[in-house]
Order: sequence, then structure tokens, then C-alpha cells
Amino acid sequence: MAGAFAFKGCQKIRGAQIRGLLEAKDFFLFDCDGVIWHGENAITGAAKVVNALIRRGKNVVFVTNNCTRPRENYVSKFTRLGFTDVMLDQIFSSSYCSALYLRDVVKVRGQVFVIGCEGLCRELLEAGIPCVEETDEPGATIYNCALAPDVKAVLVGHDDKLTFLKLAKASCYLRDPECLFLATDNDPWHPLSGGRILPGSGSLTAAIEVASGRKATVIGKPSRFMFECISSQFSGVDPAQCLMVGDRLETDMLFGSNCGLDTMLTLTGVSQIEEAQEYRNSDLDSNRSYVPDYVVDTIADFLPAFEENEEQND
Repeated sequence: MAGAFAFKGCQKIRGAQIRGLLEAKDFFLFDCDGVIWHGENAITGAAKVVNALIRRGKNVVFVTNNCTRPRENYVSKFTRLGFTDVMLDQIFSSSYCSALYLRDVVKVRGQVFVIGCEGLCRELLEAGIPCVEETDEPGATIYNCALAPDVKAVLVGHDDKLTFLKLAKASCYLRDPECLFLATDNDPWHPLSGGRILPGSGSLTAAIEVASGRKATVIGKPSRFMFECISSQFSGVDPAQCLMVGDRLETDMLFGSNCGLDTMLTLTGVSQIEEAQEYRNSDLDSNRSYVPDYVVDTIADFLPAFEENEEQND
């Protein structure tokens, strides 16, 4: 159905237009932060939308670049916030997909040096991938610390305990051209309350790219690999029958474009419609990949379409 709607192209849709889209699509991919929830608060109506889609037989998955928690923790959070029908196999985080890439694609044989939180290491260990254990003495520096043998990959994610020593170690391991250089995602920053921001995995990766003179392979959005993970675990996934719903143009919309999916921007997160319109009106063809096909204020805008369907069925 891709391209079947004349109102596509950074246009706000509602009512019958949303209902037609919901009927046309079989597979819905949702980002989490800024789309489904803000921190520990679900976006109003989001749980009703997700539960309704699942109960109507639609395929629903969640694609998130947040690599700080294992998938089991995501299931607990979904349940806690009222998403009662979400199961483990519906969650595709950049940490989980990184583990799949190391295990199934490159078939790494050796240890992985991880710059990231405990949740990222847990996903790797559950996939049978050994991680380098940090055992440095207090006050250790790159001049006198031990470097682990047999490090075959450096994986960079979000790390709120990042140290200069970790950066230096990663750069040393990457001197070996056979050592893989991976990043869970390239998100530059994340919004916090009060106008503050949190540096993202992309900012940490950039530092190591400069120090090592190498470019990282990005696993999460906007890379296609996350969609390949979904396609490998769900049979018959047709990009034309998919809708990617996200809040970030440079991540979610680009991911959808890279994978041949229709895209929808929700205005409850990072990007706003004015930014999308600037990309749409740009003279650079490359900027068109950031333009969503559809825009809604919130995914709660889906709810009237469900109510209309129920009235028609009655």
C-alpha cells in the first residue's frame, strides 16, 4: 500500500485518513521514548492504542535505540504502564540487535570490550558473547593498566559511567584492524526536563572514531539491520504493509525510508512539524529521507478510528 494515499508527504492526518491507514497496514513499528512514553509516564492513550492494535490481529513491534536495559526490563515497564499485551518477542532494542549481529552475522570468536550500561552487557551474555570484565585498580591509567587479550570487537552504547580510561582502552583495541568497531546507535543526545540534554551514544562513538581513525558500524536506527532482525523473526514481513511511527526525523523517519516503510511522525517527542517541512522544502534530495509520510499530534489520534470501527461493527 506504500504510496496509495494522496495525502502523503508531511501532512497531518486525522479521522477517516487514519482509519484508512490502520486498515491498510498489517505491521506497526513504534519507537518508545517520546512516542509510547516519557520516562516513567505513558503518553495519554498510548496503551489503549497498542492494546487495540494487538487485539485486532495487527503485528506490533517496538524498535528502540535505548540500549540501557535488557528486553526483560522493557516487558516489565510495558506491563507497569498498562500495556498488558506486549510480549518479549515484540521488543527490538539496539542492545538486543547488537547481540544478534555479533552472534549471528559476524560470529565473533573472542571477547567484546563494551562501553555501555549493564543492560547492554546482559544482552550480550544472554547471547553467549563474553564481555571484557573491568578489573582495574583505583588510579589506573592507560600507561599502566592491563589490556585484555583476544578482544575481537569494541561495542559502544550509552555509558553514564564513562571514563577517559575506557575511551583510551577502546582506542588501543581498535589499533588491531581485525577488531570490529560497532555502535548500538548514533543518537547524538536525548532531551531531559527543564531544557537539559543527555549526550547519546553517538557522541561517545564520535570521540572513539576520532581517536582511532575508524568509523563504527551502527546497529540501531537508522541502520537497516534492526528491520532485518524483525524480518528474520516474523514471517512474511512486507515493507509495503508496514508503518514506522517515531518522534525523531533523523533517526525514525530515516530508518523507515532506508527500509522502504511508510513513516509517521508523532509530535510528542523530539522533532516538530516545522523541522519536517524544512527538510521537505530543501533543495537537497538527501533531506527527503527525513520527511515523514504522515504526521499526528500523538498516537492517541488513532483512538477515534478504533471507536468508529467498533460502531460500524455494532
